[in-house]
Amino acid sequence: MTTSIPALVGTDWLAAHLGEPDLRVLDCSVTLVPLESGMRPESGRGAWAEAHIPGSQFADLIRDLSDTASRLPFMMPPAETFAAAMARLGVGEGTRVVLYDSGAHMWATRLWWMLRAMGFDAAAVLDGGLRKWRAEGRPVTAEATTSPPPARFVARPRPRTFVDKAQVGATLGRDGVCLLNALSADEHAGRVGRTPRRGRIPGSRNVPAASLVDPSTGAYLPLEELRAKFAAAGALGGGCVVTYCGGGIAATSDAFTLVRLGVPDVAVYDGSLVEWSGDETLPMETG
Repeated sequence: MTTSIPALVGTDWLAAHLGEPDLRVLDCSVTLVPLESGMRPESGRGAWAEAHIPGSQFADLIRDLSDTASRLPFMMPPAETFAAAMARLGVGEGTRVVLYDSGAHMWATRLWWMLRAMGFDAAAVLDGGLRKWRAEGRPVTAEATTSPPPARFVARPRPRTFVDKAQVGATLGRDGVCLLNALSADEHAGRVGRTPRRGRIPGSRNVPAASLVDPSTGAYLPLEELRAKFAAAGALGGGCVVTYCGGGIAATSDAFTLVRLGVPDVAVYDGSLVEWSGDETLPMETG
């Protein structure tokens, strides 16, 4: 049985392959609760327990798939921690995985990007996620999923899939590097913001992750429409593209789409503006 899979699969594809022995389906949902300053993440495990795609398991991005030793939220955990979490979910050699969430893909693309960073390519994002699945009248269940046998996940870290503050700082003013902010236009301009300082990293362009999906279905826009958005931002010029957002989540939807568009050199700034804007020595732009 092949372990190849497209990066993006539709609900028809998943319905046709659901139950295959090598396929793992993971719900990655997290809810962000707005606060006066910042956001509070809440696990989607409770909602998953009430209604999930049959056979799916819950991938806990807060507890199991973040670096709990970091002061920053949702940072990529050490390779051995990530590999152990994936193995417990039955993801590893000889398996394929479909990732979904209850929002606009960014939690699913976060885990897709983490898998990519660890050298695992047999992963796909479900186009439209749980929202589209349910809107089409497809089955959901509250029944507990029988855990698959633990897998052997071998981490093969890819360099520069994630980058840090120093690496981003070294790109400022350099030709051949496109910094791309995945937050909204208002956040990019500094009119609103939930990070320590409002605005953007100097010189960065803006392709909001929310603009990549059809608001009526929750599915990604056609590739040619997406290509036009990134081309207009100067992200298809042949150099390196570094995506960022508030905390390294929405940025992965931009990065995922750039990979689908064939851009060969894409990185995500993991700490994003939570880290960058919290350091008063680093420059910010507004307007």
